[in-house]
Amino acid sequence: MQRFNFPVIPPDPALEDLRAELQAFLKEEREAGNYRPEPECWMACADPEFSRKMGKRGWIGLTWSSQYGGQDKSALERYIVTEETLRAGAPVAAHWIADRQHAPMLLAHGTEEQKLDILPRIAAGECYFAIGLSEPGAGSDLANVKTKAEKVSGGWKINGQKIWSSGAHICHYMVALLRTSPADGRNRHVGLSQILIDLNLPGVTVKPIVDLSGDAHFNEVYFEDVIVPDDCLLGEEGGGWKQVTGELAMERSGPERFLSTYITLETALYQLQDKMGSASHARLGKLVASLRTLRGMSWSIANLLHRGISPEAEAALVKDLGNRLENDLTQEVRALLNDLPADEWSEDMHRVLNIGILRSPPNTLRGGTTEVLRGITARQLGLR
Repeated sequence: MQRFNFPVIPPDPALEDLRAELQAFLKEEREAGNYRPEPECWMACADPEFSRKMGKRGWIGLTWSSQYGGQDKSALERYIVTEETLRAGAPVAAHWIADRQHAPMLLAHGTEEQKLDILPRIAAGECYFAIGLSEPGAGSDLANVKTKAEKVSGGWKINGQKIWSSGAHICHYMVALLRTSPADGRNRHVGLSQILIDLNLPGVTVKPIVDLSGDAHFNEVYFEDVIVPDDCLLGEEGGGWKQVTGELAMERSGPERFLSTYITLETALYQLQDKMGSASHARLGKLVASLRTLRGMSWSIANLLHRGISPEAEAALVKDLGNRLENDLTQEVRALLNDLPADEWSEDMHRVLNIGILRSPPNTLRGGTTEVLRGITARQLGLR
C-alpha cells in the first residue's frame, strides 16, 4: 500500500505581488464591461481578445523557456494565475487547454520546429488546442478508442471520430490518442499513440454539441482520410497510453477542479450580507472548509509538479473530491438563497446560478468519471 503525498507548503509572500497584479487586471476588465463572470469559465467562456491580453502580460506559458515564448517561471506562479482567473470567472477557455497540457507535451515530445512555431503563439494567446481522447463507445473506457492512424508514405492517415472536444470549433490543433497498431490480446493499452493534428486539414469536420445551457463549446470531430506528416507523432509509437496518464494528471490536478463554481458562491454572498440565518451560516462554513482543504491539497500538487513529480493518484483524489464539491456548492447556494426572496436577487445572481446549474452535470465525467477516479484511489491504497 502506498500513501498519498500532500506536503504542507507554507504560503510564499513573494507570490503575492503577482496575485495583486492579476486581481487589479481582472477587476479593471470586469468593471470596463469586457467580460461577465460565469461558472465553468475555463470550459465554456472563450474570448480570443481576452486571451491575447493575458498573453501580452506574460500570463500564458509561464513555466516554459523564453526561447519558446515562455516566462521561465515556476509551477507555483502558474498556479496563482489559474487560481485568480477561475475565482474571477474570467473568459479563459480559448487558451486554457493549450497552456495546461498540450504545450508541456510539445516541450517533451515535439520537434524543434514545432516548438519554435507553435509555443510562442500559444504564449501570445493566439493558438488553441482541443483534447482528442473520448470517442462514442470509449469514454471512461479510454483504451477502447477506435480512431486509427495508418502509416503511409511520409506520414499517417487518420480515420475515425472524437467527441466532447471542448472548443474544437475555434481551435487550431488537436492532440489525439489513436490506435496505430492492434492491441496485444486483452492488453488494449498497447498500440496507442498520440498524434498532433492540424484541424484545418482536408478531411477534418467539426460539429457542435449544444448542452443544456444552450452553449455549443462541446464538439464532435470527424476524420476522413486525414493525412498528417511523420513528425506529428508525439513521443514513441505505441507509447500513447503512458503519455496520456501523465497528461491526465495535469488535467485533473489544477484548481479548476474545485473553483469552477466559486463565482456562484461569491455572487450569492454579496447578495446575502447580514441576511443569513444560523442554518445558512452552518452551510456556508461547510463549503468554506471544503474549499480551504481542497485548495491546500491542490497547492501541494502544484509543488510536486514544481519538483518534477507526476502526482497521478493525488490528482485523481483531488478531482474526485472536487467533483463532489462543485455539485454540492451549486445546490448549497440555492439553499442559502432561501434566506432572500427571489424578487430581491440581482440579475447577476439569477444568471450565474442558472448557468451553474445547467453546466454542472459534466463535472463527474470530464477528465475521468468518478468510478475511474475511485479505482485509481483504491489501487493507491492497495484495495484493488
